[in-house]
Amino acid sequence: MDGLVWIFAYGSLMWRPGFAYRAFEPALLKGWHRALCVYSYIYRGSPAHPGLVLGLDRGGRCHGRAIGIAPEREREVLAYLDQRELVTDVYRRLRLPVRLCRAGRMVEAWCYVVRRDHEQYAGVLPRDELLRLVRRGAGRAGSCRDYVLNTLAHLREMGIREPHLEAVAVALEE
Repeated sequence: MDGLVWIFAYGSLMWRPGFAYRAFEPALLKGWHRALCVYSYIYRGSPAHPGLVLGLDRGGRCHGRAIGIAPEREREVLAYLDQRELVTDVYRRLRLPVRLCRAGRMVEAWCYVVRRDHEQYAGVLPRDELLRLVRRGAGRAGSCRDYVLNTLAHLREMGIREPHLEAVAVALEE
């Protein structure tokens, strides 16, 4: 695993990276947390009826996966990820320290974190507003409700507990 370039995945990159990799490790990112904090106007919503998607927001910690790639593929993979993640520039790519849980060591990993100064940053919304957006949002990639439930199902399969998303899922079923 030495000499690899690392990418931290906290959402769909964990189960649908879209590129070949050499390592796939449970990882912990401190100082950031997974949150439904980004208005979606394209993939899970529209300008008239925005949905919400996940972002890495400041504070807390996030269990995810570190994906290791060969250094000679870094430019190619980051170009692909930038095209996928930076569609509206609500995220920025940073290198942050990530703990590889099995190996018990720290690595620098590329992370896509939310820009709080962007118009699509929703921040922490009141529960009723969050649920309204999730229930109504639908875009090119489908409904926001399906996105949230599918994300939660994948996180559960990977052994990652996400109490906030669990509470949202329970409320969606009411």
